Amino acid sequence: MNVKAEAKDSRFDMLKWLLVAALVITGVVGNQYFSAEPILYRVLALLVVAALAGVIALQTSKGKAFWVLAKEARVEIRKVVWPTRQETTQTTLIVVAVVLVMALLLWGLDSLLGWLVSLIVG
Repeated sequence: MNVKAEAKDSRFDMLKWLLVAALVITGVVGNQYFSAEPILYRVLALLVVAALAGVIALQTSKGKAFWVLAKEARVEIRKVVWPTRQETTQTTLIVVAVVLVMALLLWGLDSLLGWLVSLIVG
């Protein structure tokens, strides 16, 4: 891509982002302005405005990069080996046991130090 095309895309990206910002502001102000209307109509209008803003945002270079990232993340999440129910249960029990032991140790240390300070202070 040459420099002129990149500058042109950059300028159009800025206009698209301004349009997205205007749509978001319109949605917020419109929701406040039409607060007397039923919530269903306001939610539907906000969903339409949000979808339109999302479509416009995805047409920018950063939006396209985000979409590629989202698709790659979805592919990677499929590669994850999730633990079995037994592994999850065992790990949870180990964590609970360690937390309880540490709580008892800290309670004992706190009691000992409190007792020593009360002896010193009198």
